[in-house]
Formats: sequence, C-alpha cells, structure tokens
Amino acid sequence: MTAPLPAGWLQDPPAVLLVAGPTASGKSALALRIAAEVGGDIVNADSMQVYADLQILTARPAAAEAARAPHHLYGVADAADPWSVGRWLSAAREVLAAIAARGRTAIMVGGTGLYFRALTQGLADIPPVPADVRARAEALFDDLGEALFRERLAEVDPPAAARIAPGDRQRLTRAFEVWSASGAPLTRWQAGSAPALAAGAWRGVVVEPPRETLYARCDARFLGMIEAGALDEVERLVTRGLPASSPALKALGVSALAACLRGDISLAEATAQAQMETRRYAKRQLTWFRRQTADWPRISG
Repeated sequence: MTAPLPAGWLQDPPAVLLVAGPTASGKSALALRIAAEVGGDIVNADSMQVYADLQILTARPAAAEAARAPHHLYGVADAADPWSVGRWLSAAREVLAAIAARGRTAIMVGGTGLYFRALTQGLADIPPVPADVRARAEALFDDLGEALFRERLAEVDPPAAARIAPGDRQRLTRAFEVWSASGAPLTRWQAGSAPALAAGAWRGVVVEPPRETLYARCDARFLGMIEAGALDEVERLVTRGLPASSPALKALGVSALAACLRGDISLAEATAQAQMETRRYAKRQLTWFRRQTADWPRISG
C-alpha cells in the first residue's frame, strides 16, 4: 500500500498535480487515490504508454482502473507514429486546458523525466524537421555507427553529444537532424524555452521506494506481464515490420521477448534479461529524479 502523501500536499490543490517516479514504484495506484480525493482526471506522462500496441509491457492502466477516473493520453498513438517530447507536450496542453475548463484537477503521472522537465522548465519551439533530413540522419548513423556519429554531432552541438546517454540512438539522431534542418544546434533551441506550467499552477511529488524493494517489484511485475500475454503482444508488434528506430520497439522487454520469438534465447533467458533491463532503467530514473527534482517532496514507503 502506498505510503501517506506529504503533510498538506493535497490541501488547496493547484490546477495540476505531478506524480513522478521510476517504473513499478506504484505511481498509477497513487494517482487513482489522488483522483478520488480531489475529483481529478489522470493524464499520462510516460513516453511508452502513449502507444496503443503496448498495453501489457508498459503496464498501461487496465479497463477497471481507467473506469475509476477519466484517463487521458494513454494508448493514443500507433507504434508506426513516433511521438516526440514536443508532440506529447502539445497534446498535454490541450488536455490540461480541457480539464481546467471543466473545473477539475489534472493529475499527471509517469516516469519520463523529460516530460516533467518540459512542463516545469520548458521545451523549445523547434522547427519541424523534413522527412528527408530525418532519413539522412538515420542513414548517417547506420553508416558511421554510434561512436563516429557522436563525434560528428560533437562538431556541431558539443553539449548534446556529451549529455546524451550511450545507446540512445533516437536522441543522437534527433540532435543532428535539428542542426541539419535549422542550422542551429538543439542545445541552443532548448536554452530559450519557457515552462508549460506557470509557477504556482502545479505541485509535484516523487514516489521513491527503497531500491531493493523497487527492484523486487520490477522483477515480480515482469513475471505478471508474461502471464498476462506479453509474448503475444510483442509478436504482434514485431510482425508489423516497423523501422528499427521506432520508439515503441525500445520499450522495456520488447528486445528480449523478440529474441525469444526468433528462437535466439529461451523464455526464461528473455525474462531474466528483461528484468535486468528494467532494474537498470529504474536505477537511471531514480538518479534522474534525485538530480532534477531535488526540491520535490518524496514518498518512500
């Protein structure tokens, strides 16, 4: 059961309540509890839960949970239609305006740190990137490989090349294509952004269980996903023949279960691999929220 909210956190709630935290930490259950107390709508702030193809592996709220409070931006995108942070933010602005117009509180819940940063610190209004420019950036990455591509990016946007994590092809190519299309580095575009939520219009909390407890929850939840049909879900996804760069294919567990479907590894091996991947991701999320939301109150139960 979720630990109590910080004292007074729900008193005179602002228009938007932000519930952040790592995967498997109990954020969704807490959001439902808050929605019941304040009469609010729940808004997705998880980059993978926007995809309709990934009900099980992303732990998207089930029908019974969704029936307890209005839910928004869950399963709204096809896996072939990649959503960027900017696209999510644009959709979130519309949803928040509609919720406010009905006189209700919005409870935004998720584990995608960049979404919360866009809301509270801002996201640059970057010009659209033409499809041919995007294709050239992808082709260059394929030709050079990550190490040389990162060096090429460092020539035009050194801060982006330095901060983007190893293996994050999507953000590496995104930074390069923005420079290619606009003539200005992504870092410069991001420097002048304004937050989507005004000061005083929101209040945040981070769900931060003890690490070993969180890891155990990650492992147990993935076992539950397997029992619920995650392997069939991945089979339906991979048979679509989506480009390797599709964000939906980066969802936790997809790569391991796809390898199992190809016969490369056993289901037990795939499960262990996906559990390890999930624990590592949860650790990175914990680190991000500790650094980026240090002044938000914590729920550590």
